[in-house]
Amino acid sequence: MNDNPPDTLRTLIVDDEPLAIERMQVLCAEIPQLTVIGTASDGESALRLSEKLSPDLLLLDMTMPGKDGLQVASEASSLETPPAVIFVTAHENFAVEAFDLEAVDYVLKPVATDRLERAIERALARRGSAPEGQNASDWLSEFWVPHRSELLRIDASEVFRIDAERDYVRLHVGETSYLLLQTIAGLEEKLDPDKFIRIHRSTILRKDFISGLKHEGLGVWCAELADGNELRIGRTYLKKVKAMAGR
Repeated sequence: MNDNPPDTLRTLIVDDEPLAIERMQVLCAEIPQLTVIGTASDGESALRLSEKLSPDLLLLDMTMPGKDGLQVASEASSLETPPAVIFVTAHENFAVEAFDLEAVDYVLKPVATDRLERAIERALARRGSAPEGQNASDWLSEFWVPHRSELLRIDASEVFRIDAERDYVRLHVGETSYLLLQTIAGLEEKLDPDKFIRIHRSTILRKDFISGLKHEGLGVWCAELADGNELRIGRTYLKKVKAMAGR
């Protein structure tokens, strides 16, 4: 147990590159909400120090010899006082696995001070939003999507339509869409069924985006959407969609 004020995070930096650790220490020194209590150069050391020092936060590299960042985050979540995790990595293609582990953020190298500050703000906000060790929901509440030189965080409630594109899904947010490396079947299992419904093998919709159901004849039904478009409902999913409407 520590006596640090609630707006300060006792932080452990984990990276197998000494220069990367040094750079992160410099960045952390510029952020008053962080207190660096140690560094580790591999996954095993990170876990040993986490158990002994009980950090509030891990700034965790993704690719390391031995246990990688995903393994460290998974095992650290079982500690008596599990730390929050911000992944700091040069690789954007682990974002899906990262949010499966409920990481606070996923920051791409080279790390800019303002980008790290935003991640720290999220860590502090999350710590203040729910009792320690308690998740607000078992369902996916956010996405990280590649955009230019960083990963954007998108709240699940902002996504109104999801389309399958081979091994990717396209998330529709307002007038913009983003590609995410994730199968639609895998994503469906993580979304709150009270808020999202699959209407076709290639389409998931946010329920409140559906304004009506339309019978086209010969057993064919369409979902009428809030933006005026219509999408055909697959026969496999028709019973569930009609049940949503009390039919």
